[in-house]
Amino acid sequence: MATLSVQSISEVGAALTYAAAAAGGDAFPNADDRTFLHVKNGGGSSVTVTITAQTTTATVPGLGVMTKANRTVAIPAGDDRLIGPFPQKAFNNSSNQVAVGYSAVTSVSVAVVRVPAQ
Repeated sequence: MATLSVQSISEVGAALTYAAAAAGGDAFPNADDRTFLHVKNGGGSSVTVTITAQTTTATVPGLGVMTKANRTVAIPAGDDRLIGPFPQKAFNNSSNQVAVGYSAVTSVSVAVVRVPAQ
């Protein structure tokens, strides 16, 4: 599992650096719910990206017990997706990171971006 670096974007743009998706999955820091994962699938078949929910049930006043499932996103061959943001209470693990898994990694590249505060 690789730890991906978070890259900042701004109103003047950003030249993102992409990493190859790791076969064992990746993780990235999620400090403030303004982080997104950009996944490019350059392969010949669809890839499913799974973002692991860390807190799967919580009691919400006035609503009762709520369930949070893993977030799964299918990315067609030759396409890309921007996934997020990731609420910290649902997706951060004990290291304050979000865990990501891939159904395949051949020709899959990823970048993590953080949107600046307003």
